[in-house]
Amino acid sequence: MAAPPVQPPSRADLERERQTRLLRRSRRKARERAGEIKELNIVAMMDMMTILLVFLLKSYQASTLSVNMGADLTVPVSSTELHPQENISITISQNELAVNDKAVVPLELGRIPAKYKDGQKAEAFYVGPVYDALKREVDKQKYIAQYNKNVPFTGRINVIADKKISYRTLMEVLYTAGQAELGEYKFMVMKNE
Repeated sequence: MAAPPVQPPSRADLERERQTRLLRRSRRKARERAGEIKELNIVAMMDMMTILLVFLLKSYQASTLSVNMGADLTVPVSSTELHPQENISITISQNELAVNDKAVVPLELGRIPAKYKDGQKAEAFYVGPVYDALKREVDKQKYIAQYNKNVPFTGRINVIADKKISYRTLMEVLYTAGQAELGEYKFMVMKNE
């Protein structure tokens, strides 16, 4: 099938088109005389978008808990439905014990060496460097809670431990945390998908 031939515009169509252009031109000139903005000013819109972006990034960062897993840290798997809370975190891997991702005590095969314990005795439960690190974090939280009633001191910690860590090591850490006014423990696990 052949396409129908294209008809040239009639004189009436051309006149209507010319009148429309003249009307638009006269409106544009009237707006310019009235002092309206000639072009789009996007500076204010960019300021607003920057503020929104910062707010969204801040709320995204504040709502997640990150765990740096490596060869010496394998977190147990569970079918839990609870979401992690923002608390002081203690990470116990096979090689080190860290408070809020800052290394405090090096471990030997998942055990705390006697030289870091009370009286340098292997049977002691109190671990001095862990207490000192936790006490600093508790003091920070109490200071913040003193001036910001929306962030109260809870006395909670998140324990992120390798699944091969001994019960004895866990008890030493929890005992020391209790001495630093941290009496509630949340053990972190990986969600089984």
